[in-house]
Amino acid sequence: MKNLFIHILTLAVCFFIISGSAAFAGDMDAALQECLIKAMQKAEDTTTVGQLRAACEAELAGAEKITTPEASFAEVKDTALEQRLGKEEESESNLWTIMPHKQNYILLGNYNFSSMNDDPWEEAAGEPVDLNSTEVKFQISFKFMLWENLFKKRSNGDLFFAYTQVAMWQLYNKDISSPFRDTNYEPEFFLSFVNDWQIFGFTNRLNNFGFAHQSNGRSDPLSRSWNRLYATFILDRGNFATGLKVWYRIPEDAEDDNNPDIEDYLGNFELRSVYKWRNQTFGLMWRNNLDFDVNRGAVELSWSFPLWSTDRIKGYVQYFNGYGQCLLDYNASASTLGAGFMLTDWL
Repeated sequence: MKNLFIHILTLAVCFFIISGSAAFAGDMDAALQECLIKAMQKAEDTTTVGQLRAACEAELAGAEKITTPEASFAEVKDTALEQRLGKEEESESNLWTIMPHKQNYILLGNYNFSSMNDDPWEEAAGEPVDLNSTEVKFQISFKFMLWENLFKKRSNGDLFFAYTQVAMWQLYNKDISSPFRDTNYEPEFFLSFVNDWQIFGFTNRLNNFGFAHQSNGRSDPLSRSWNRLYATFILDRGNFATGLKVWYRIPEDAEDDNNPDIEDYLGNFELRSVYKWRNQTFGLMWRNNLDFDVNRGAVELSWSFPLWSTDRIKGYVQYFNGYGQCLLDYNASASTLGAGFMLTDWL
């Protein structure tokens, strides 16, 4: 079906060119015609004639970073994930360049529809604590390359360091001086392998294998932490990308473990899917302990969208339901809805 569509589109464009249509062929020379005909034979079925024309004009004009017609066609048909990885590749050419890792955002209002997790705070204070149901939530996440081509081949591993910080800030709670209810720190090291395996119509673009430490930097009874070995497998198709992250918790001594049952609530995997439609991005995250007797997990829905003509800052809406929105809440269910601004997204 795809090949039939391409052939029909190729014939239509050739006829359009030959017919001398004023809207299209008035300023089209022989080189541009030849370029377009070649482009039709290689284009995806979602590519428009306007996109191919722009790519050919850029190629013929010697536009920066486009050295061959094939390169310009590749730019046109890149998936959303390929475009993101392409931007990272440009940054990676300068070692130690800081790049986005996960999302970077701030929710100016994040409202909890369920009861707030007061117990740890009340245990620490020795008296009742009145937490505000509306707080600020933000995430900062970045990475940089430590070692390129660790195994001497492009697809055989780059070593990265990454850092992610998530904060739950009681900014609007003046009764207890607007404290940070919980702040989670997650440094990690991982090896990243570029891939092109095809499976069920998807392409396995990237596989990461790493170590992560996550803690909230508090003393007991508010202290929470764990260490994990993980693997992430990322696949995409068009403007859709999905990633499966599985992990193994590194055991701790019982006397030092302040959250020994964390896997009962957060499980051992996370599935995250993202779809980009025009300038908007829709996300879904799902975790589950796969225990059918006492089933626990979490789901997160997100939407980012442009606010102005620039994509540098977007609007962001996030809904979360379940366990583990932050480490302090790993065993307390929350249902929250927040809105704010997005600086960098998955795609």
